[in-house]
Amino acid sequence: MIDEATAREKVVRAADELFYTRGVQAVGMDAVRSAAGVSLKRIYSLFASKDELIVAVLRYRTEIWDAGLAAAALRATTARERILAIFDFLDAWFREPEFRGCAFINTHGELSASSDAVAGAVREQKSAFQAYVAGLVEALGAPPQLAPQLAILAEGAQTTAAIAGVPDAARQARVAAETLIDAAMR
Repeated sequence: MIDEATAREKVVRAADELFYTRGVQAVGMDAVRSAAGVSLKRIYSLFASKDELIVAVLRYRTEIWDAGLAAAALRATTARERILAIFDFLDAWFREPEFRGCAFINTHGELSASSDAVAGAVREQKSAFQAYVAGLVEALGAPPQLAPQLAILAEGAQTTAAIAGVPDAARQARVAAETLIDAAMR
């Protein structure tokens, strides 16, 4: 029998893939069981409800998102480059064949009205991203109101890329971000 941490990881990764490709409501716990290779009894000993599993998946997605942003920022040498690296990260992500939009936005759209825990996990991630952008704007020495403008560009690019199937949304948002940064720094 696999240990608890390994079982939990298998279930979260399997659920993440299923939820992201099919949608949260379309995936039952039996599908998660089959994909993870973990019994339903074990899954429910790890996660008391599907909502609890969804929140765990969103936290896993947050780790992936944060790692992607950090990796993109490593290549940057200035605060301006670190801000623009957000859009470079998005551009690479949008071009991945399995890109289906933002898992947080997708999940919020499906479940926010019926699950306070899920809505809270989504808000937590979005708030953390806004704080990340605010820190970069502060390091740049730009006015604080630039941060939410840049965050909205990133969020809008994700939605546009997913709905319209246009990976160039990240490049277009990057150009708009450059314009906003230049205007704010004058």
